Amino acid sequence: MRRILITLLTLASLCLFASAAFAADGASLYKRCAGCHGADGSTAGPPAGDEAIKGHSAEDIEKMLIGYQEGTFGGPKKTIMQRMVKSLSKDQIKQLAEHIATF
Repeated sequence: MRRILITLLTLASLCLFASAAFAADGASLYKRCAGCHGADGSTAGPPAGDEAIKGHSAEDIEKMLIGYQEGTFGGPKKTIMQRMVKSLSKDQIKQLAEHIATF
């Protein structure tokens, strides 16, 4: 679970810059995340990423990201994730999660 949290922290930190004005779909949103997680989500990502995001279901990714937004999910570094996902709409999170699940 800790690995998932760290992975999602990194994912969300890169997705902070994604917004409706810059992205219309999950693939476009993910471009901001690929720097740490790789084009296919197989890279663990910094700062202390222990687990790649590849292989997680869309439902799990979506739940975690929404949990970060609501402050109900996350570990010691959850404030980083909260900042990164706060600007994403529920639809954007869903699109991003669905895209990641295709890896």
